[in-house]
Amino acid sequence: MLRPRIIPILLIRNGGLVKTTRFADDKYVGDPINTVRLFNEKQVDEIVVLDIDATVRGREPDYQLIEDLAGECRMPLCYGGGVKTAAQVKRIISLGVEKVAISSAAIERPGLIGEIAAQVGRQSVVAVIDVKAAGLMRGNEVFTHNGKVRTGLDPLDLARRLVAEGAGEIVINSIDRDGTRTGYDLALIDTIAANITTPLTIVGGANSHDDMTSAIARYGVIGIGAGSLFVFKGRLRAVLVNYPDPDAKQKIYEAGLTMGGHAAP
Repeated sequence: MLRPRIIPILLIRNGGLVKTTRFADDKYVGDPINTVRLFNEKQVDEIVVLDIDATVRGREPDYQLIEDLAGECRMPLCYGGGVKTAAQVKRIISLGVEKVAISSAAIERPGLIGEIAAQVGRQSVVAVIDVKAAGLMRGNEVFTHNGKVRTGLDPLDLARRLVAEGAGEIVINSIDRDGTRTGYDLALIDTIAANITTPLTIVGGANSHDDMTSAIARYGVIGIGAGSLFVFKGRLRAVLVNYPDPDAKQKIYEAGLTMGGHAAP
């Protein structure tokens, strides 16, 4: 039976793990391999690793790092960064990665998602949509290249297109909430969640376990992604890898699904 997933989101820059705020002001938080080992011990549901330099610098995915990460992970691993072709995705999957995240390339090359899904299965294809308010009316717009390039695209229109092409999961990432710990952008997520049936993961703004419970209550079976919440502790943002223990995680699931009137897993 499908159940909610609580997912650490790890960002790689220059080979190290960083955490950003609104896609800028990154702070170094550690070594990616060591951090994955810590999350192994905490029995996380799934982990997402995004190389935030690869696409911006126009370089290939770091296949050696991906292989090393996959070799350490005892949980499903989703990798993204620099992925532009189906051949790259097949190679990444062959290294032991369960899912590959595509962002800017899916926008630049309509049909790419379908091409990839045909070769590796749609369950392995994750489309990431980075969104922030823009323009005079401050409407939600899709951005690429670490939030620096405007696309003019509406998030819901793009989500529908990518699902139709073959995306097996949609990740909605709020740039405005990234690293702020001010709560998820529920207005943005509401629009997407009400109009697609493909598995959805939300990212940007999580501050507490209560935020996760509330999101599950609101949306049911969903992926709950967080970065700062799982690598920082306290007002001074001391680096400390953390994650709900199995009992706490189950309580989050059950409380959320019960509050929302859904059947508990």
